[in-house]
Order: sequence, then structure tokens, then C-alpha cells
Amino acid sequence: MNIHFFKVMVASEVHLDFAPLICSEMEASARARGTGIAKRSHEYLQQKMLEGKAVIAFSLEGEWAGFCYIETWSHGQYVANSGLIVSPNFRKSGLARQIKHSIFELSRTKYPESKIFGLTTGLAVMKINSELGYEPVTYSELTSDDAFWAGCQSCVNFDILMSKERKNCLCTAMLYEPLQEATHSQDYTHAKHGS
Repeated sequence: MNIHFFKVMVASEVHLDFAPLICSEMEASARARGTGIAKRSHEYLQQKMLEGKAVIAFSLEGEWAGFCYIETWSHGQYVANSGLIVSPNFRKSGLARQIKHSIFELSRTKYPESKIFGLTTGLAVMKINSELGYEPVTYSELTSDDAFWAGCQSCVNFDILMSKERKNCLCTAMLYEPLQEATHSQDYTHAKHGS
């Protein structure tokens, strides 16, 4: 197995030109998995970069390797780490975990009081979320912000979501609550050190 090392950083204006590539990779990945993804324009991703609400990763040789961004809902009460993507050249390298950890820390820094949540069908993402202290929850514990749920419209499973009145779907809902941080950080330390 090739071991890759990466530079993961907060994205900024110097990374704007990567947005179209990131968008096309997100769409290709969703098509390959047969799942939907909330489609975002490259202008939207560029705005996230300009706001300091995204992380971007590069190989040590400077090749684009991955990306993820922050969205806020319900007036900042809820935060989602969205659009996680790893370039096909660097999948299965542990980079997704590095990016998830970086975007989680950025979210905690920018929004220390906010609940952080996600919807995913990916087992690997669920495992990483669990490491970070997320727990599976019902959809009723997520934001009720209509703008968030509107993002699901481009998903192939949107009809299922709506037929169940946004109470469940094929995605697993996971939530991190900052009030339980002390317990989670202890659990994470034990898990990280294998004890």
C-alpha cells in the first residue's frame, strides 16, 4: 500500500481556481455511488473558501487531493460539514479521516456552541464521525431549516425522504453535541490509543 502524506489547510482566496475541479469530482463521485448529493456551484464553494469555512488538501507534490466545507443552519445553532470529497488518486489513503478531523476542529473553533450534524450513507464517514463524538440520531434532532432539506432535492432518494415527511430516509443522521464534549473526548482518547 502506498503511504501518502498530505497538507490539509483552511482554504482561502489562493485556492479559488480549484472550485470547478472540486465540483465536477463531487458529481462524478455521487454518480459512481448511485447516491444523490446536494449540488453546489463552484461559485458557492469559492464563497466558502473566501469566508474561511472550508478545508482543502494537497499531496506533498502539490496535487489537489481533497476538500470539505462548513454550512450553518437555524441561525448558527446547527453546523454541517458538507461536501467531503477525496480525489480518486488518493482514496483509501486515510485522507478522508484527516479532512474530517480538520473540518471538525474548524467548526468547533468558529461555532463552539453549535451542534454539528451530518447525513451520510457511507460507512467510512460514519466510523470517522463516531470517532469524533457524533452519535446516530433520529431526523427530528436535526435542523428543521427548510433550506437544509431543500439541498436534498438533487438526491435520487428525495422522494423517499418526502414520502416519510422528512422523518427518515436512506441516510444515517449523526449529531455531535458540544455539551457532551468531556465524555466524548475521553472516549476518543481511549479509541485512539486502543485502550
